[in-house]
Amino acid sequence: MHHDIPLTPVRARFLGRWVGLLFLITYATSIPALLLFGPVLNDAHYVSRAGSDTQIQFAALLEFILIVANIGSAIALYPLLRRRFPVGTVGFIAARITESAFIGIGILSVLSVVSLRAAGSEGAALPVVAQALVAVKNWSFQFGPGFVVPIGNGMLLGWMMYRSGMVPRRLAMFGLVGGPVLFAASTGILFGVLDKGDPLYAIGVAPEFIWELALGVYLSATGGRVAGLVDRDAVPEAALES
Repeated sequence: MHHDIPLTPVRARFLGRWVGLLFLITYATSIPALLLFGPVLNDAHYVSRAGSDTQIQFAALLEFILIVANIGSAIALYPLLRRRFPVGTVGFIAARITESAFIGIGILSVLSVVSLRAAGSEGAALPVVAQALVAVKNWSFQFGPGFVVPIGNGMLLGWMMYRSGMVPRRLAMFGLVGGPVLFAASTGILFGVLDKGDPLYAIGVAPEFIWELALGVYLSATGGRVAGLVDRDAVPEAALES
């Protein structure tokens, strides 16, 4: 028979710190990876030129670690919030997996450019094929971090954090506001109303960026406010005050 492990304050804070740390790892991997992918993403003739692909391969590894951290953060959060939000926690795991699937598509697209380059093929069509793969990478980013993140990390996670009190409610408001704003900005990109260099797009990204970074810092430092989440029948009342 399956028995749940009691959620004590110590265990809850331990899990909370892991959630925060994994969120910080997503920043430590995604931003450098985007910069390292630059030669493939910004140079239409990268595939036709000789040189080392180590930088691109390292960026792909960073994005794989990003996928692990993405899904890991949702799994670590599940025992903390599943009793209060049984549907929401499963929804957050689903959102993280969906986002990671889009990230994985982007990784494979860029590595396909590397494979074309390594094959030493020639021809005028080669840069066109490479740019098509880069377009897949860009659109996978737009639909993963652009559309799934504002729903999962922004609105859904922000709502659970706000209702549970695990983080200060003013902090959770960044997710509740940042999610819809980023979704609107991404919709503008999809329909050609905005581009990624537009200041309005940067403004649309900022609240969600701040929310996830602040959440990572707060939880990794404190473990979160867990008194309302622990199993009160499994721990002494005094322990809830610690």
